[in-house]
Amino acid sequence: MVLVIVGVLLLAAKLAELGPTAGWSWWIVAAPFVAAVLWWQFADATGLTKRRAMQKMDDRKAQRRERSLEALGLGLQQKKQVGRGRDEPRSGRADAPPAPPLPPRDPRP
Repeated sequence: MVLVIVGVLLLAAKLAELGPTAGWSWWIVAAPFVAAVLWWQFADATGLTKRRAMQKMDDRKAQRRERSLEALGLGLQQKKQVGRGRDEPRSGRADAPPAPPLPPRDPRP
């Protein structure tokens, strides 16, 4: 994209005959456009464009899943709390009654 922007700026300067670009060859002005086409061909041939698109889609999916879990009240904070409780050793007698369940959390901040 940078090459296209540079090419457009050089083309505008050449057509307006601004500064030293007025005397430059058209090949120099067209070089950024040619470089952009070559870069796009290389990126498509090596799969770079497809990998970037797939990574962006995976990132969006992960963010959407995170938002959904937070909306349900199952976000990272609750996972940490639940995980801590499971790792703690059990105390007390085997015949002791189980602890009462916790009240449901309010999902609003």
